[in-house]
Amino acid sequence: MNRPSVTDATDGLPPERRLLAMVSLGVAVCMAVLDGSIANIALPTIARELHATPAGSIWVVNSYQLAVTISLLPLASLGDVHGHRRVFCWGLLLYTLASIGCAVSTTLPQLVAGRVMQGFGGAGIMSVNGALVRFIFPRSQLGRGIGYNVLVVATSSAAGPSVAAAIMAVASWPWLFAIQVPFGVVALLMSMRFLPRSPLTSHGFDALSAVMNAVTLGLFIIGLDGIGHGERLALVVAELAGSVAMGVVFVRRQLRLRPPLLPVDLLIERPIFALSVATAVCSHAAQIIALVVLPFYFQYVGGLSPRDIGLMMTPWPAVVIVVAPIAGRLADRYSAGILGGLGLAVMLAGLLTTLFMPPTAAWPDVAWRLALCGAGFGLFQSPNNRLLIGSAPPDRAGAGSGMLSTSRLVGQTTGSALVAVVLGLTHGGPDSIVQATHIALGLAAGFAATAMVLSWMRVVGR
Repeated sequence: MNRPSVTDATDGLPPERRLLAMVSLGVAVCMAVLDGSIANIALPTIARELHATPAGSIWVVNSYQLAVTISLLPLASLGDVHGHRRVFCWGLLLYTLASIGCAVSTTLPQLVAGRVMQGFGGAGIMSVNGALVRFIFPRSQLGRGIGYNVLVVATSSAAGPSVAAAIMAVASWPWLFAIQVPFGVVALLMSMRFLPRSPLTSHGFDALSAVMNAVTLGLFIIGLDGIGHGERLALVVAELAGSVAMGVVFVRRQLRLRPPLLPVDLLIERPIFALSVATAVCSHAAQIIALVVLPFYFQYVGGLSPRDIGLMMTPWPAVVIVVAPIAGRLADRYSAGILGGLGLAVMLAGLLTTLFMPPTAAWPDVAWRLALCGAGFGLFQSPNNRLLIGSAPPDRAGAGSGMLSTSRLVGQTTGSALVAVVLGLTHGGPDSIVQATHIALGLAAGFAATAMVLSWMRVVGR
């Protein structure tokens, strides 16, 4: 079977090739997104076996998300310059090799280093997957392709606890990473054969903007996490101040570029686009805070095993998987602002009931609370993703796709860093874990409430 030419790719692939291309794309995207949350359930076990503190073990999650976040937009731009398929395949190769490194790690620094490399590989996958969908599907069926991609991302993001629980029930934590290797190899071989080539842009890669992007986001997350690790106040202030200063210079540079690495022009000129990005950041921060802190609560306070923790957390992703496709169909008829606002209100209610959950709550008492959170998040995510991508002009669909992934990862990274801060500031036994959980869930509820208000603003501003 011949590889598609650039001309064929721009008009979409034939149906049989389209299916194989989407399968290879879906497997890789699923792995990259899933890896952002799959280690959450095992964090207490990893911390114990690698002799790390709870706050230190958060870097197993943080390092991956930080690496993805700082490299996502630069790699998306690199895909425009050198080809989306090339960036995707190199990212998938790096991700697979790094998974081997994570599986054989024997110390926390080794594992964190492997997770950083996984993050760079995952960014190569996620930065261009939306752009590749544009060349896999013909223009008349582009919406179907975007909907499929949204479903894969939403399902993978939410399914981490359940997948981790299934693996941990029969194997040790290194298998969370080792099991991804054969899937990575198969996805890479399929991607090299079936993914289409795309036309290259005439502009070059702006390395200076890429560095500014990395410094801005990197200093922000490192400074925030430094609070939880008890770093000197002067150093933390310097890191956060440096992030703000570099961010100002970065944004000013983007305003002069056409096209910019960061689509600040869309954020300024299209309020619906900016509101959708902000809503996504806050909602994902709320979700990841709860998904990271609750396993610590269930293990240290409830005395549950990793397998039992996974089962306890399962209602959240299970309900998301059911509700998200339904919400996607509803988005064809109803305002994403209304659906998102309702969904976030439900999620807020679920977080508040979880916050005030009694310490001795049985599984049914926990399940309906987490199911409520999952129902709200599922009702919100698909309509919001469709609106965010659709609010960008057709010739800037890549920018919309890039900002979609970036907003999700910025929210998740910020949320994980805040949990590290809370855990680092509350030292001690089970009582401190209870206190940390209450503080973290309060923060999650605050993010959900902010996202709800932002979503309703999209209705008012129409």
